[in-house]
Amino acid sequence: MPVGFRVICRQKSAVTIAERLFLPLRFPGLLRLLAIPLVIALGLAAAHLVAQMEGERGVPPIASSGDFEVSGIHVDVYASSADAARTAGWRLAQRLAWKKLWAQTNGGALGLSDGQLDQIVSGIEVESEQIGPNRYIADLRVLFDRARAGQILGVTSTAMRSPPLLVIPILRQGGTSTVFETINEWQKAWARYHTGNSAIDYVRTSGSGPDALLLNAGQIDRRGRNWWRNILDQYGAADVVFPIARLERQWPGGPVIGRFAARYGPDNRLLGEVSLRADSEAAVPKMLDQAIEKLNDIYTRALLDGRLRPDPSLVIEEALNASELDLGNLSDLPVEIAGGAPVAGVTGYSVQFDTPDVASVALGEAAVRAIPGVRSANTSSLALGGVSVMQVSYEGSFEMLRAGLQARGYTVNANGTTLRISRRASGGVSASTP
Repeated sequence: MPVGFRVICRQKSAVTIAERLFLPLRFPGLLRLLAIPLVIALGLAAAHLVAQMEGERGVPPIASSGDFEVSGIHVDVYASSADAARTAGWRLAQRLAWKKLWAQTNGGALGLSDGQLDQIVSGIEVESEQIGPNRYIADLRVLFDRARAGQILGVTSTAMRSPPLLVIPILRQGGTSTVFETINEWQKAWARYHTGNSAIDYVRTSGSGPDALLLNAGQIDRRGRNWWRNILDQYGAADVVFPIARLERQWPGGPVIGRFAARYGPDNRLLGEVSLRADSEAAVPKMLDQAIEKLNDIYTRALLDGRLRPDPSLVIEEALNASELDLGNLSDLPVEIAGGAPVAGVTGYSVQFDTPDVASVALGEAAVRAIPGVRSANTSSLALGGVSVMQVSYEGSFEMLRAGLQARGYTVNANGTTLRISRRASGGVSASTP
């Protein structure tokens, strides 16, 4: 072997590498020093992950009752103190709200004392207020108890409600679409909306828990019925509606233009659109409240004219168990004889009729009950000054009921199983009162 050349020992190199790999085991103090930063880093990463999953989201919707609501009551009152001004402002709001409610239902004005108003007012909500040393300025919403106020107004029928519809409010701004991922003004507006007087039975969620994952903006393009059956069954709804808000800010701190669309169903059908404008960023919440009222009107009209109907393919049908069938009375069922006329059963129909005042409701019901074959006729959706809906139980076919209404002097238009009637005036012109 030449002198001066180092002999490479592969075994020695392997031992050196092993010693370096297991060096922390020989020095437990060094291992503890390395483990502490590692544990801290893992803890921070886990906390960040939990924060992303949880987040600050969730706005519980307010409990809505069926009380009469009168909003937009503006008061400006002076008094000796702030409390006295506020009390006087609320008293004035009750009088103004009752005057407005009476004018909407009966026309004219009927004055009630403050003591009588205290008996029928169920609550006062503050939309906005400014309180000074001796002055009170506010926009208020007054709620009247439906049972007590309805007796004075002469309105006793209950409004028809749609099947429960799941609400997924989508907000589009700045190139993004959000629902419950973060708390936004569109979600807040739907949470504070009073649904008691609406014909639509909205199913509103708080947006907490799994809502942000299950109900997001991407669901609007999902068509699969199996998915929607499971989602709707989880939230106790029959169908879904998508109220969409698109906000366009002209410049920072400037006007905001809102474009709103009322869509529904897994097929994402458009029912109507509306555009509003807010003068500043501070006026956006009020604009969103107005937009919800207009979208609710669109959904209500669609319900009345038959465009808003639950998709039958979303209904989960339970499997039929033959052992649970009661076949004991099978022999008592009527048998249709060949060549004979089939016996018509009692069928329910919806009849839309004009109700300009309270008296027209009773007149319309009485006129329909007088038709032979009608078993019952009751107003299920009352809209004084507009078009109300009557549920009619009729022993006969659809065409027979239509002919009976025409024989009574009505102009009848059919849309599916819904009839729209109006009284014919002389000269062939339709009148608005039944």
